[in-house]
Amino acid sequence: MILEIAELSAKPGSEKDLAEAHATAMEAVGQAEGMLSARLTQGVETPTNFVLLVEWTDLAAHERFRGTEQFAQWRAAIGQYVTGPAAVQHTRVVA
Repeated sequence: MILEIAELSAKPGSEKDLAEAHATAMEAVGQAEGMLSARLTQGVETPTNFVLLVEWTDLAAHERFRGTEQFAQWRAAIGQYVTGPAAVQHTRVVA
């Protein structure tokens, strides 16, 4: 299992819109091949900071997803509410 960690920065004042757009888009994306779970978290001290945590069966599953229409729809849904591209890294459980 691979954990994708995507850091997103919301435009000030659009935090609620970002969360709602993500939730709506995930209704379609939730069926992506290889996606085990996904959740969006919001910073407490800095509410414009969001972290998307997605569990994938493997890195290849996430790479395939990025080329799908589902990914394009998700990106289009949230695009107007973020300041730029997400900073993404992949991790695995080691202990």
